[in-house]
Parts: sequence; structure tokens; C-alpha cells
Amino acid sequence: MTRRSIPYRRTAITSAAHDAAFLAAARALAETGRELAARGWTPATSSNFSARVDARRLAITVSGRDKGRLTEADLMQVDLEGQAIGTPQRPSAETLLHTQVYARFPATGAVLHTHSHNQTVASRLYAREGMIRIEGYELIKALRGHDTHDTAITLPVFPNTQDMHQLVADVDRWLDAGRPLPGYLIDGHGLYAWGLDVAEARRHLDAIEFLLGCELDLRRLRS
Repeated sequence: MTRRSIPYRRTAITSAAHDAAFLAAARALAETGRELAARGWTPATSSNFSARVDARRLAITVSGRDKGRLTEADLMQVDLEGQAIGTPQRPSAETLLHTQVYARFPATGAVLHTHSHNQTVASRLYAREGMIRIEGYELIKALRGHDTHDTAITLPVFPNTQDMHQLVADVDRWLDAGRPLPGYLIDGHGLYAWGLDVAEARRHLDAIEFLLGCELDLRRLRS
């Protein structure tokens, strides 16, 4: 996906760029990013992470940073429209996909986007169907709102595009149709997952990664 800059403007928000709330969010994301990189889920500076700072601000990874070496200095602030706060640094080109989740699900506290091997392969295999149906697994209960294995989740796979507004519109159409989702895949790209805080987003990410791995193994064994 080609990088496209989010326009930079100085917002009317006057909160200090490195206040305690921002630093706490930045530290949590940096630690999580290093852990995910150690698992091989963020190759070649890919992936991006965000966490809510307060009602008007998010901490998000600066574009192009090595996720295996993240520190607080590799996180910046944006408002809920994706505009940088108090810095000329560029956030991820996919910032609008983060802000969309916070707008659609106000309780969201963190969004994690990774590019693991399983996620990328699954997105390619199921792109034509536009979704992956996953059912009967005990680990579905790791996803918020699911308390039994005797259920199914549908993970959508959206077409990849350099036009972030188009991708946002695709996700909106899925949600407007009344179809809940614990996260989603982008064809040839990776997985977005979120939660009430960084820990829950990480749990959702881990669970979906495991479930995708199981589905890929079953597909191989049945072929």
C-alpha cells in the first residue's frame, strides 16, 4: 500500500505533547510493538498501533519506524480526524482506519495493525469470498462478546487500495449492514484488531492470529 501523507495542521488542542496520559499510552504501545515484532508480525517497518489518550487525542506510531525498536519517541499524537498535534512528524498513512474505529466504537481504547504471515496468506486466499467464517473453536471466547465455542464469527477481507477514504467507506458499508466484527483483514496486507485497551486489543489480535492459523492448516490438510 503506497504511503500517503495525512495533512499536517496545528490543531486548537493545547494539551502538552508529552503529558502523563500520552506517555502512558506511548509506553504501552512501544512495549506491545516490540513484543509483536519479536514474533515476526511487523516485518520491514510495517504495521501501526494507536491508543486513546483522552476524548480528543490518540497516540499513534510515527510513519516508517522499526516496530521492533519502538520507544516513546516513536509515538506521536493526532486528533480524532487524524491530524497531527504539535509536531510536523507524519503518522501512519493508514491513520484514518484507526480514527474510524474510535468513531464507530467509542469505547475503543486501542487499535493494533500487524502483517503476520498467517494474516497475509489468509487475506489472499479468502479475498475472492470477501470474508472468512470461523466457527466451533474454543478460542472464539477470547473475543469480547463471545462466551461459547458454539458460535461463528465472520472476519471480512477488504480489497487493498491506496485510497484510504475508499477503504474507510468499504468498512463503513460492512458495519452499516449490521455485521459486527472483531477485526478485519485487508487483501495481501494484514489484520486490524481493537479492544477497550491495549491489553484487550492484543488479546483479540492473538486470538484471531491463532484462529487464522488453524483455518490455514485445515485447508492444507483437506486439499
